[in-house]
Amino acid sequence: MRHSNLDRELSLMLLMTENRDYTVQQMCERLGISRRTLYYYIDFFRDSGFTVEKRGTCYSLDKNSQFFTRLFKKVHFTEDEAITMRRLLDRASDNSLHVQHLKNKLTRLYDLDILENVTLREQDADNVSTLYDAIKMKKTVILRNYSSPHSNTTANRVVEPFMFMDNNNEIRCYEIASGQNKTFKISRIESVMILADDQIHEARHKKVFTDIFMFSGEKRLPVTLRLGRLARNIMLEEYPQSAAFITPDDASHWIVSLDVCSYLGISRFVLGLFESVEILGSEEFREYIRMKIDNMKVDG
Repeated sequence: MRHSNLDRELSLMLLMTENRDYTVQQMCERLGISRRTLYYYIDFFRDSGFTVEKRGTCYSLDKNSQFFTRLFKKVHFTEDEAITMRRLLDRASDNSLHVQHLKNKLTRLYDLDILENVTLREQDADNVSTLYDAIKMKKTVILRNYSSPHSNTTANRVVEPFMFMDNNNEIRCYEIASGQNKTFKISRIESVMILADDQIHEARHKKVFTDIFMFSGEKRLPVTLRLGRLARNIMLEEYPQSAAFITPDDASHWIVSLDVCSYLGISRFVLGLFESVEILGSEEFREYIRMKIDNMKVDG
C-alpha cells in the first residue's frame, strides 16, 4: 500500500515540476486520485520543505526548493549551460528525432523563454553569454544601442554588470555616466562589448530585491506579523515563497518575519485580513497602517 502511495507522490512531483500548469482536476485525473488526496500530498510537500506555488487552480513546485537545488547541483546543467546546449541544438538538423527530443527535454526542465523567438534567440543568448563572462572577469562593458522606452532613445551604455535577474531576461548594472544602479532588459540590447577596463565601482553595486508581493527595490523594510490560521493559510496560498519566513508560535498562530520593498503589498494583505493579523513590527509599518485606516472614508 505504501509503495502505491509513494509511486503517486513521485508521479505528482514530476507533474508539478514540468514547465506547464496542470489544474487540480487534471492532476487528479492523471493520477486517479481524489481532490482530498491531492491536497494531502500537496500539504506533505509543503511540510517536507518544498515551495508550492499556486496560480488560480494550478499548483506547481518551485524548482528553487532546497531539495531540488541540492539535486540539480549534482545532475543538472546550469542555466548558462542549458542556453548553450539549446543554441547548439538549434544549429543541428530539425529532421533529427534525437535533436527534437533533446529540445523538448530542455524546454520541460528549464525556463528558456529567453529563446522563444528564433530571430532573437542567437542575439539574446550571445548577449547573456558575453555578460556572464564580464561578470566573472569583473569587466566593464558597452551595451550597444540599448533601446530605452522611458527616455525614448537608443544609445550606448557603459556599465559594470554584476547580477542576472528574471531568469536571465534582465541584467543589473552600475551605469558609469549616471552613477546609478539600473536594470536593463537583455532583449533591448543590440550587442555587448567587453572593455579592458576593470570594474572599479563594486562598492556602489546594489542588488535589487524583489519581495514576495512582487515589489522591487534596493531598500528593505522589515515587517513582523502574528498570523491566525486563516491569514497563514491565505498567505501560503497566495504567496508560496512566504513559507520560508513563517514559524509556529502556538497551536493556532504563526509568526512571519520578512523584508519588503514597499508597504503597499503587505498592507493590502493586513487590511484585508485584519481580524486574523497582529502587527508586531516595525513601528514604521504600524504608523503606515494607522495612516491608511485614518484615511479610510466610511459613508453614512
